[in-house]
Amino acid sequence: MGAKFFGEFMGTLVLILLGNGVVANVSLRHSKAEGAGWTAIAAGWAFAVMAGSFTATACGSPDSHLNPAMTLGMAIVSGDFSKVLPFLAAQLLGAVAGAIAVWLHFLPHWKVTDDANLKLACFSTSPAIPNFGANLLSEIIGTFVLVTVVGAIFSGKVAAGPVAGLGTVLSAAVIWAIGLSLGGTTGYAINPARDLGPRIAHAMLPLGKKAGSNWGYAAIPVVGPLLGAMLAGIFVRAAHF
Repeated sequence: MGAKFFGEFMGTLVLILLGNGVVANVSLRHSKAEGAGWTAIAAGWAFAVMAGSFTATACGSPDSHLNPAMTLGMAIVSGDFSKVLPFLAAQLLGAVAGAIAVWLHFLPHWKVTDDANLKLACFSTSPAIPNFGANLLSEIIGTFVLVTVVGAIFSGKVAAGPVAGLGTVLSAAVIWAIGLSLGGTTGYAINPARDLGPRIAHAMLPLGKKAGSNWGYAAIPVVGPLLGAMLAGIFVRAAHF
């Protein structure tokens, strides 16, 4: 389990460094990518998932979940819950470390960016229209799609495995699709560690002018993805993927 823990930690670190990194690249003042927009963010997150997944596998975790919701969903499918808590810890720690790496990489840009909400967006998600029920539902739906489609990709019926790494590339494409199609409502956390870890880092790090970390919203990108993953796991198991 030690190698798998390290793999999930490193993979999630890379995921957050590149994923939150593209948000910072697009959002922070005087970045050469400032204003590149949502399409760049969605693409950046997709490639971040691909890079993180390959890193996790190379570092010892062939599961390369990088996401407590994915770990929970796959545990429901398999009936084996032994990885849930160790993977959750590794993923959360990796997410915090990745967020700190983003902070270091963009160090001069925090001071020259006055908008505190843009700084928070470089770490964690927030809704376009705050509405508890609608926001929770968005996270449930997005995560249900993620776990279900990734389950399908790696199923025997689809058989994405003949070419090494093809499943990982296709999984990244799923993230890209979710971002482009469903992400505009809540920022598509679809991953409790991806949101909570960087939110903790935001609360701790010096960022110049900084607003609160919006802890009043923080439960939704944790609970929503877990509920969506549970529903997807039950569906995948019942559908005999």
